[in-house]
Amino acid sequence: MTYTILQLSIHLLCIAVSFFALSCIKFDRFCDVKKPMKIQALLILCSMALGYLVAQLIMTLTIFNGL
Repeated sequence: MTYTILQLSIHLLCIAVSFFALSCIKFDRFCDVKKPMKIQALLILCSMALGYLVAQLIMTLTIFNGL
């Protein structure tokens, strides 16, 4: 139970940090400015993917790898 809560909190923290980091990138330069909802969806999906990868890396490199 504790492991699951800790794992979920690490994932959410990494997603929040990656969202904060990716928010400085001007995605409107790469996408159509007339559709801001799609740009926001792209930002959210990219931050979720990056946050998941960083959380997996952190959990693999720390004590959570089962050793």
